Amino acid sequence: MTIAAHNLPASMRAMVLEQPGSALVLRDLPLPVLEDEGQVLLRVRACGVCRTDLHLVDGELPDPLLPVIPGHQIVGEVVAAPGVSSFRRGDRVGVPWLGFTDGSCRYCQRGQENLCPEARFTGYTLDGGYAEYVRADARYCFPLPQAASDLSLAPLLCAGLIGYRTWRLAGGSRPQRIGIYGFGAAAHIITQVAVHHGQEVYAFTREGDGEAQALALRLGAVWAGASSSPPPEVLDVALVFAPTGELMVTALEHVDRGGTVVSGGIHMSDIPSFPYSLLWQERSLTSVANLTRADGEEFLALAAAIPVRTEVTTYALEDANQALADLRHGAFTGAAVLLV
Repeated sequence: MTIAAHNLPASMRAMVLEQPGSALVLRDLPLPVLEDEGQVLLRVRACGVCRTDLHLVDGELPDPLLPVIPGHQIVGEVVAAPGVSSFRRGDRVGVPWLGFTDGSCRYCQRGQENLCPEARFTGYTLDGGYAEYVRADARYCFPLPQAASDLSLAPLLCAGLIGYRTWRLAGGSRPQRIGIYGFGAAAHIITQVAVHHGQEVYAFTREGDGEAQALALRLGAVWAGASSSPPPEVLDVALVFAPTGELMVTALEHVDRGGTVVSGGIHMSDIPSFPYSLLWQERSLTSVANLTRADGEEFLALAAAIPVRTEVTTYALEDANQALADLRHGAFTGAAVLLV
């Protein structure tokens, strides 16, 4: 589908993963071509850097598109939308992880499109936002509030959405005491949601991570400490964002009867064996997979109403490898965002 009338460049810069286990490579690539009338072409303004991108680069996610442009927390401006009525040129939109579902399988039909076997994912099985332009299916893009900046919005599109789904599967606003293990991008967003609803947040970080603990307390957590430390109160639920299976057991040790431990990660190291007594008395372990468009609509409206504030460290597009390295080593608090 031609887009020449929009006076766009013929090429773009992009950070490309050519093989898992290798660094991203800066390439000049042809501009994406719109393949059907339901697609939009976006000029990328900002793209969040997610731990899922690390799992992709490290080869921990199966069967990626290769080569692939990572990035699934995209704030973009519509530059071409020839067959789309929901957006027009100049609109600012968000592109999340979920990029396509078949709409017809039993999961889609019962409101669980996040489990669709034919689903495709931005920055994994579809090219993503570590680039100057990106092609997206308009049905899976979100309109973004005008008041917030590109930088503050980008982390909401995965860290926020996955954090919200994890919180909701743990009971939403009902539990009083919430433990959060792994205080990164998702945790610092969902803490604000929980505090807004009058919940007590207990934040668990890496040993000695005083900056993350200070951030948690500044955002309203009632306690912050190392993941190896017991909380001062028994927890009603626990959300685990760190990709460490041992923390699922640790969290299980600290939740009350009937409590739930929810993993919000797409990849996690193996959960070690544990005695049945930890699970007994109707405790449960569960996981979150992906997101639905309904999650996005609900969360973005809630985030604007609170309003959620994101702690952001910025990087240039060509510094994406450094951003990923800093994420791996916990070199910043909150979230990282590429300014494109």
